[in-house]
This record gives sequence, C-alpha cells and structure tokens, in this order.
Amino acid sequence: MQAAWDIALLAWLYPVLLLRSIRSFGPLAAFGVALASTAVSTTVWLALADLLSPPFLPIALVLALVHAVPYTLDRLLYLRVGRWASAVFPAAVVTVEFAVASVTPFGTIQGVLGATQAENTALIQVSSLTGVYGVSLLIAWTASAAALLWERGAADRSSRNAAVAAVSAVVLVTALGGARLVFSPLPDDTVRVAGVSASQAAWEELRPTFHEYDSLEALLAADRAEMRARFAAVNDDLLAATGREAEAGAEVVVWAESAAFTMESDRDLLVEDIARVARRHGVYVNAGMSVYTEEAPHLRNQMVLVDPAGTVLWTYDKSHPIPILEPYEPGDGRVPVADTPAGRLATVICYDGDFPGTVRQAGAAGADILLVGANTWEGIKEMHARNAVFRAVENGVSLVRQASRGRANAVDPLGRTLATVDYYTAERQLLVAHVPREGVPTVYARVGDVFAWLCAAALLALAAAAVRARYGPGPVRAARGGPERPGRG
Repeated sequence: MQAAWDIALLAWLYPVLLLRSIRSFGPLAAFGVALASTAVSTTVWLALADLLSPPFLPIALVLALVHAVPYTLDRLLYLRVGRWASAVFPAAVVTVEFAVASVTPFGTIQGVLGATQAENTALIQVSSLTGVYGVSLLIAWTASAAALLWERGAADRSSRNAAVAAVSAVVLVTALGGARLVFSPLPDDTVRVAGVSASQAAWEELRPTFHEYDSLEALLAADRAEMRARFAAVNDDLLAATGREAEAGAEVVVWAESAAFTMESDRDLLVEDIARVARRHGVYVNAGMSVYTEEAPHLRNQMVLVDPAGTVLWTYDKSHPIPILEPYEPGDGRVPVADTPAGRLATVICYDGDFPGTVRQAGAAGADILLVGANTWEGIKEMHARNAVFRAVENGVSLVRQASRGRANAVDPLGRTLATVDYYTAERQLLVAHVPREGVPTVYARVGDVFAWLCAAALLALAAAAVRARYGPGPVRAARGGPERPGRG
C-alpha cells in the first residue's frame, strides 16, 4: 500500500478479507494474524520503495505493529457494541493514521488508506473538509460493513443497514465531489510557474565530486575555491535554466530540493547570483540548496525565495528530515508565506508534504500557491507525487512540486493535474504549469483535524460501551454485546 504503484480497488477489498479472517479467531490469535499481514505489507512496501535495508527493519516492525492496531481493536470491540459494530474499524483506522501523522517522524508516508485514492478526484474532494482521513474512513467503513454482512448474512437487519449506510455515504461523497469539480472550472486568471532541476549533463559533471569527497567532513576540508568551481557546474546550469524560463513567461520559478550546492562561506555569493537573475528577468525564484556548514551536523537543507527586486523574502529549512537518511537538524517548523502579484506564495520541502499539520499552516494563512522542492528516488517517485495531491485539496492551494530524481507534478486547488514530468525520462526535468492565481478556501484549512479528533472520541466512546457491555449487568451485556465469540447466534 502506497508503494511504487497502487491498485486503488485493492484498498477497498483487502481489509474486507482481513477483517473477515481476523473476526473468526480469538483476540490473541487475531492480533497475530493482523500483525503477520501488516508485517508482510510493510516489508513489501520497503522493498518497492528501495528501503529494504537493516536500519529500516526496526521502523518496519513499529509500523507493522501500529497498523495491526485497528484490526485488533475491531476484534476486541465489535461484538460488544451492538448496532455500532461497523463503526469500530473506521474510527480506529482514522485515529491510528492521525496519531502516526501527528506524533511520529513517519507522517503519512505509508499505511494511509485514503492516500491510495489520489486519482479518484471526485472522491478526494472530501479532503477539503476532513483531510485525507475522510477518505480513509469511507474505505474502512465500507470494508467493515461488508465483512459484517458477510459474517451475519443479508437477513441480519443491522448488518444490512450498516452496509447500505456505508455504500450510500461513498456514493453521496463521490457525487458531491463530482459536482464540485463540474461547477469549478479552471479560472482564466493564472500564473505561469516553472520548475527546474539541473540537467543530466550538469549533474554527471558534478557527481564524481561526491565520490571523491565521500563524507561531509572530507568535503568541508577541501579547498573552498576548488569546491566553488565544482559546484558551479550545477549552480550555473540552474541559473541559466531559470533565466530561460523567465524569458519564456514564467512569473515564478521553483528549484528542486537541494538543487544547488554551496559552502556556508559562499552562500551569500550564490544568493546574490540568484538575485541577479531575479532582477534581470523580473521573476520570483524559490531556490533549493544544500548548504555545507562548519558546525555539526554540517548540512542545511533550504529553500530561499528571492523577489524581482533581488530581496530575500524567506529562508526556509526543511522541517521534517527523513529518519535515518537525513541526519541533520530540522528547521523551526514554521511554513513561510509571502504576498506577491503572482498570489500568496508558501513553501515546504519534500518530506514536509507528508505531514498534513505542517502544510495546513499554508492553508490557514490563506496561501494561494504552494511551492514544493523535492528530491526523491525511483522507488517512491509515484507515491510521493500522489500524496502531495491531498495537501492541495485539503488546503485549497495550487501545488507546484519540482522533484529531482522523481515525478514532478502541478495540481490545482481541487487536485486536478495541470502538468507532470518524470525526471528519468528527460535529459532536463522541466515542469511548466499555468496555475490559478487565487486559492480556494476550505473547511480543513480553517478547523484543522477536528474530524480526526471526533473519530478518536468516537473510538473511545465505543470502547467504553464495550466495557460496559462486558462488565455490566447480565441483561445489558446480552442486549448490547451479543455472543462473545464470532460466528455464533
């Protein structure tokens, strides 16, 4: 799930089969079956994402344990909550997904049911109200109701009603989302935004440097003038590409994550080169750069926005470095926003886009266009591009995401694809999109994760009801709980 490729339909089917299987076991065995299933799916995800290596195996175990929780809670509670039996699993799914995204370094990178539906543009409109978790709930609720109907048969009224309610909710949400798309045509007032990465030729010229200086310490010990000359192969290529896109009509140019390279002592020189291009062509440039610092951990991952007057409007450090792969200090977590004639601009960097709470700052601040610099790899290029679509719909922003070694994509505030290009199929990855100058207000941007918190509260209420049914008086237990083992009565 959420790997190099997804079959969206399977996200609706496999929980039905797993729930039906788990509900036939006792609680301990059910947990074992759930854990075995989630461990296999997480391992396959790591393999498809090119991350199947010893340092990531503990992370895989943690994620497998976490994703087994909704199935285990369902097995423990669903028999004891009467007509609310189908509600346990979806409430648990949303609660776990929200908890992982909010308090762990994993965000929504893996295991979010709703994220598998990024191409179903009508369905995902509900994200503007609920975040991606609303899509997850619809999938999980449908699966839970289907498993219940399978277990008890169509003659069981409560199971039949649950299935009808779940399917009706999916149909209604999809219909309303479709109507939103139909009655929200692309506006005429658009901004030309270009995303640029270094050409393959420029990168091949620089790449041997990183083999010769195979550690940050070795690179920092090298001659400054020598490193400046070597980095110029890529940096000059990016500056030239920026000038060409500005001459072609781009009002904003965004570079990929870590596109340029500079020693900290030379950083101001690079920024001045960017400012010179911005002034000459009257363009906003959001430049991604790796800055090598004398102070440990010797690296800063930044996006710097320069306006047409050559003024630096923001310097943003990546808020969420990838665990294990990026062992440097995160930024302060504040998403910058700048008012410009091109619209209200905001930025995040790559993995930051997998944290809805971080990106929501842009929506809450009324951003119109979110500029994302990314640098991925073959195994996650499709997954990361799909995940980013939800941040656009949630916050009502156009998203322009330039991704070296990955799939760059631009979508409008409703998640409709405006442009996309694969780094691996072009000598130079160049993304050009005409995006709406104004964003679309959304409920999610204003109220945040209220929906997810309500699901968590519902799960607690269901758990409390199950406890009362288990330990309350006999008649109450019989009325609410039903049989203690599935498949009986």
